[in-house]
Amino acid sequence: MSRGCREVERGIFRLLHGCKSVTQLTQIHAHFLRHYLHQSNHILAHFVSACGSLNKLSYANLVFEQTQNPNILLFNSMIKGYSLCGPFQRSIHLFSIMKKRGIWADEFTFASLLKACASLCDLKLGRGVHTEILILGFEGFSSIRIGIIELYTSCERIEEAKRVFDEMSHRDVIVWNLMVHGYCRSGDVDMGFHLFRQMRERSVVSWNAMISCLAHSSRDSEALELFREMQDTGFEPDEATVITMLPVCARLGEVDVGRWIHSYAESSGLYQDFISVGNSLVDFYCKCGNLEAAFVIFKDMPRKNVISWNAMISGLAFNGKGELGVGLFEEMMNEGVSPNDVTFVGILACCAHAGLVQRGQDLFASMISNHHIQPKLEHYGCMVDLLGRSGCVKEAHNLMQTMPMKPTAALWGALLSACHTHGVMELAECAITELISLEPWNSGNYVLLSNIYAESGKWEEVEKIAKPKRCIALISKYGMKKAHRIHLDKRLCPEEFCASLD
Repeated sequence: MSRGCREVERGIFRLLHGCKSVTQLTQIHAHFLRHYLHQSNHILAHFVSACGSLNKLSYANLVFEQTQNPNILLFNSMIKGYSLCGPFQRSIHLFSIMKKRGIWADEFTFASLLKACASLCDLKLGRGVHTEILILGFEGFSSIRIGIIELYTSCERIEEAKRVFDEMSHRDVIVWNLMVHGYCRSGDVDMGFHLFRQMRERSVVSWNAMISCLAHSSRDSEALELFREMQDTGFEPDEATVITMLPVCARLGEVDVGRWIHSYAESSGLYQDFISVGNSLVDFYCKCGNLEAAFVIFKDMPRKNVISWNAMISGLAFNGKGELGVGLFEEMMNEGVSPNDVTFVGILACCAHAGLVQRGQDLFASMISNHHIQPKLEHYGCMVDLLGRSGCVKEAHNLMQTMPMKPTAALWGALLSACHTHGVMELAECAITELISLEPWNSGNYVLLSNIYAESGKWEEVEKIAKPKRCIALISKYGMKKAHRIHLDKRLCPEEFCASLD
């Protein structure tokens, strides 16, 4: 290759490494086409990496398919790109094509294939790749062992991951993080915490993973304590820390800590750089009842997405400000933001709190007709709540009967509560029959029905509920699991259920 060609190549590499947009990408593509370098595997491999960073692998694939003699370097770039960005099956497909062409895989190929299998949570496929690695002797590479551990932890095969982990003489922070996350993912948070304490070196990812695991395991106080320890050891919170800790602060009522995180997010630039941080702050202040602060953040956010609007609308519903939520929804529509299913849960809840029956029914109907969103159980639950609160109890019951899915105990409970409020006795009996069938061990159902009968002066009916109440006492004696098992196995009526426990 001439000196001039080498200079052109180096220039293209510099352009690709600094590429920040699809427009620049197409210009660089045109540049190396003009210099007849479109068959250079070296340039194309860098081009594929640039496409991957811009989430434009479809563009990379079009260029790849025009390549006459792709080598291992170019195949590896494509396989790695799909293993990171998806669709992950494309990595496996390209590996198959590579083998048919007689190109031998190397450690970089297998590291990407393991990543793809882990993302797919495909244990069978992953084990096939692992077997090929063992046959070809690549298991000694650090990147391969990390990939194997990620595969098994992703597939919740923690003991298999532990065997590979124990065999490693050098374990970097990435491997430790994978094992900590793997144990937490499999439900053994204590073992994950134990491993975390054993780590000699930690990254902010290590702290985030452990704090997140504790938070998702309803161990909020421990998560907050670990967050404070993280700060004491000199680690600065990042975006992931902030969006994990704000809900923890809301649940614990730690408003001062949440405000500190807010101040830190603004001073560090996280609030300006990440929409998710602004969304979390809106959600935090809404859950703390500080709608004014939430609204200020929402209005001042440099960028918004549908999640931002959902957080504010749901927050208004949560705080009983339904009419304001409906107004905000209208503003969202006027700004051309497309709602999703979460939006409709929030706005229907707003309608329920504001007693806007007709508006709620119109919005519910528009989900399919205007937005092509199929209502889920949560949407039907909002509608039952809306109709029940407004005294339209029979309409709520009719809606439950036409649902494409079976009503849950929560829906029957909402209907029963509405029957109690509005004195609709015949439907109350229907609702309690369904509730007892679904939850024969729930004493609240019997108490509520007993109260309804007592208020109506039906004392004979009150007496009939005495035995089911005794049933609850027996459940307390024998335990929930046994009671639940008998009910599921035999589907007994309350009297038979009591007898079976005796």
